[in-house]
Amino acid sequence: MPIALDFFIKYGYGIVFLWVLTEQLGIPIPSAPLLLTAGTLTATHQLSLWSVLGAALAASLLADSTWYLFGKRYGSAVVRLMCRLSLESTACVRKTEGYFTKRGATALLVAKFVPGLGSVAAPIAGQIGMNYGKFVLSDAGGVLLWTLTVTLSGRFFGDVLKHHPRALSTTAHFFGAIFALLFIGFLLWRMLQRRAFLRSVRMARLEPRDLKSMMDSGQPVFIVDLRHPLDYLPDPRTLPGALSLTPDKLVEQSARIPRDQEIVLFCTCPSEATAARMALRLRGMGIHRVRPLRGGYDEWKKLGYPLVDIATTTAA
Repeated sequence: MPIALDFFIKYGYGIVFLWVLTEQLGIPIPSAPLLLTAGTLTATHQLSLWSVLGAALAASLLADSTWYLFGKRYGSAVVRLMCRLSLESTACVRKTEGYFTKRGATALLVAKFVPGLGSVAAPIAGQIGMNYGKFVLSDAGGVLLWTLTVTLSGRFFGDVLKHHPRALSTTAHFFGAIFALLFIGFLLWRMLQRRAFLRSVRMARLEPRDLKSMMDSGQPVFIVDLRHPLDYLPDPRTLPGALSLTPDKLVEQSARIPRDQEIVLFCTCPSEATAARMALRLRGMGIHRVRPLRGGYDEWKKLGYPLVDIATTTAA
């Protein structure tokens, strides 16, 4: 038996526990290839399916409970940190906040299946004050669904190999190489997706100092605050004259967006992800003078530029 395969069979449950724990704590090392491999080995009874599920469940609950407590104590700062660590940092904040707004605790049942959501769902649950018992039940259900789906996919592959002894022998011989290729391929695909998106963001964004100059000179600027209501909790302020609209509302009100002014969108997500996505979407609707604000609200605040209360700008 190849050394890599023998090692995995001998320490498989510990490897699954530590790998899943590391991923759920925020290190972007995808565990799906590992669970697929473990599932394949359960078909030949070299690993126990229920023990694999138990190891993954224990690791996820430990990590998610930790982030739940951090989210409850530190709020949106923890969410943004998790998104910067995530391979899907360009999308995870907006997607997760949207899922929680629409579905509540049931969002935890699907969070592990959506790239970028699994890592930030727990701190957002803590941020909004979800009951811990309710959180654990929903999170455990979501982890079991996700782990069972991935592991059974691997088991199906293992069942196919059992009926083809030669293929099974070849797979076992090249176990280490096959796992490495699966892992590297999955990682590269996610990173290339992120790089392409970030490239489009860098080409379009507006510098805070340029927006400040436009405002000081009296140039008409249509500013939209795309942040989710949860983002207002630690600091209920926004840019002067900004209109607070969620992305869905902005699309609904697109007919009212002026075509003869500069349109600036901002958020608090990493790499101006939500603002960039909405800028691209509005351009596709024929609104071309639209740009995301580099650094969003956090960079504007860091530079000491003026801010006003959310209530004031909303009423205006």
